[in-house]
Amino acid sequence: MLQKYHRNFIRSVTAFLFLFSFHVTAQAQGPDLIQMLTSQLGVSGEQATGGAGAMFGYAKENLSADDFATIAQGVPGMDELIAMAPEPENSSALGKAGGALGGFDKSLGGLTGLASSFESLGLDADMVSQFLPVVSDYVGSVSGEQAAALLQGLF
Repeated sequence: MLQKYHRNFIRSVTAFLFLFSFHVTAQAQGPDLIQMLTSQLGVSGEQATGGAGAMFGYAKENLSADDFATIAQGVPGMDELIAMAPEPENSSALGKAGGALGGFDKSLGGLTGLASSFESLGLDADMVSQFLPVVSDYVGSVSGEQAAALLQGLF
């Protein structure tokens, strides 16, 4: 129990420091994704950062390197966002079944992991569908409409 508390504390401090540095970087480069998510969806900065990172991590795992580069090209701090995403727990039977299939349905297992990441942030799994238009609009504004279409195509 103490380890879990310690891990959550470390994540919170790291998220705060990241959000501060991301905010400074994003202000210099255009609209702030985290601010857009918090204001439009009413989520915390940590939830916005972790959720966006989880979505970008899912995109990185399920797109070709070139397609992901198209999305990432205009997003400041992409690697940091992905690093801030919580690890999916895959505790559900669906996640275990997806993993046991050995990639037979990679997107099913991946979406289960994405939902698990959102749940570990204190967000319902259906918040993925609420994050998508905000993240997609942001990606379209900084990386172009083709990038937004690639991201939307995953979901």
